[in-house]
Amino acid sequence: MNQTVTRALDLLVALQDGARTLDECAERLGVHKSTVLRLLQTLEAQRFVTHDAQHRYRLGSRLFDLAGAALAQRDVREVARPHLERLNDRTGQTVHLAAYESGDVVYIDKLEARTGIRMYSRVGLRAPLHSTAVAKVLLADLPASARREIAEGIDYVPYTERTIANPADFLAELERVRADDFARDSGEHESFINCIAAPIRDGSGAVVAAASVSVPTMSLPAHEVLALLPQLVEATQAASADLGWAPRPAADREERP
Repeated sequence: MNQTVTRALDLLVALQDGARTLDECAERLGVHKSTVLRLLQTLEAQRFVTHDAQHRYRLGSRLFDLAGAALAQRDVREVARPHLERLNDRTGQTVHLAAYESGDVVYIDKLEARTGIRMYSRVGLRAPLHSTAVAKVLLADLPASARREIAEGIDYVPYTERTIANPADFLAELERVRADDFARDSGEHESFINCIAAPIRDGSGAVVAAASVSVPTMSLPAHEVLALLPQLVEATQAASADLGWAPRPAADREERP
């Protein structure tokens, strides 16, 4: 690798922990101060670093621009796909990826079960808001006012005897999803299907997609589907990390009005 480029990158990494003087930068890189000063001057000219009145160098605003562009260019379907493929391989079950788009929850990717049992769902199909785990995950992240408005506007079609039937119960379910950070569909949309879903977050912590594992009861009972949750969460958290998300305690999540 080009030595100058390598040293410049090492310098930026060194500054990620906080401001440093020229002497501290030179010591960190193990090179002469004159060499480090030339690197810093070049980086500062391009706004990759800046310095204060005490001549302490820190990361510059150009890096914010690049970080934002890098995150914007990461398509959630593309990012999540390898993690969901591993989940599909490990569980052998149907895996869905869904997103909230203009008031609808839409399946944007699907990996079929290896058992040969196919589900009617397909990419581009809308998921009912009140009876699917992916919809619960996506709606639970919305502000409280938006959740209430959506809950009051749903046509509560009774797909099965377990389908949520009214706004109050649906809002209570969304609160449980917020607390647990995952959702279940226990025969609510199709009586013979159990499903679990978990959120995929971007760098801001917002839920940008939901991934799920769906299993016919003839393959696994509900409690064994729930036992797949750690594998699902491992996949969704890995995808979230690739989108720039860093986990924080659930207690730190602020409710939006």
